[in-house]
Amino acid sequence: MPFAHIDDVRLHYRTDGQPGKPCLVFSNSLGTDLSMWDAQAAALAGSFHVLRYDTRGHGQSERGSAPVTLERLGRDVVGLLDALAIPAAHFCGISMGGMTGQWLGVHQPRRIVKLVLANTAARIGNAEGWTGRAELVRREGMDGVADGAAARWFTPAFLDREAQLVARMIGRLREQDAEGYAACCDALAHADLRAGVASIAAPTLVVAGAQDPVTTVADGEWLRQRIPGARLVTVPASHISNFEAEEAFTRALAQFLALA
Repeated sequence: MPFAHIDDVRLHYRTDGQPGKPCLVFSNSLGTDLSMWDAQAAALAGSFHVLRYDTRGHGQSERGSAPVTLERLGRDVVGLLDALAIPAAHFCGISMGGMTGQWLGVHQPRRIVKLVLANTAARIGNAEGWTGRAELVRREGMDGVADGAAARWFTPAFLDREAQLVARMIGRLREQDAEGYAACCDALAHADLRAGVASIAAPTLVVAGAQDPVTTVADGEWLRQRIPGARLVTVPASHISNFEAEEAFTRALAQFLALA
């Protein structure tokens, strides 16, 4: 089980595919871990050196003692690439991971070859909402957010059709470290890239869920309009679109990465 020491934490990561192939990094959403990318990793490991990691405070990665910021999350990725001697990589992040990707595109452009921003926005929610969620989790643990997560993450039809899969994901959410989750809520409370995304130079694909109530199609269109040359794909899903629309998501990702 590999770990990399990045500043004040050990980050848990996993690689699939051959190291000599182009690297593709996957970054998870708030309250999940690297296993959320199982389907995409399996589909793309033949063409890419797939690198997944648990965001600090999630899964098996340590949360550290310093306050978590979006910059800190972005520098964790840079540190992981450095630790594995990877000069540059494609990057695909969803929700919070998509904000990490935006930060990298703005502040570490030489490390990003192509950028995929899924179910995300330059500003997700507002400070009051994130601060309130952090306070709830610190006070009551993960059950308070886990109880309502399924309705935010998936459409009613998917909940009915894939009840066992959803139950597994919600189970992982309940098992997350409450302070690690809350610390990332604190980071999201202050994360705002609206003034910076126009400087992203990497070829960018924005993926939106047609029924996503958290980061809407309008949020995706906003990014498409401001990131030079960005493309927008909408898939039939809610917020965790790589699960709900697995085939459409993976196909769009593979086609984008295959473009010259």
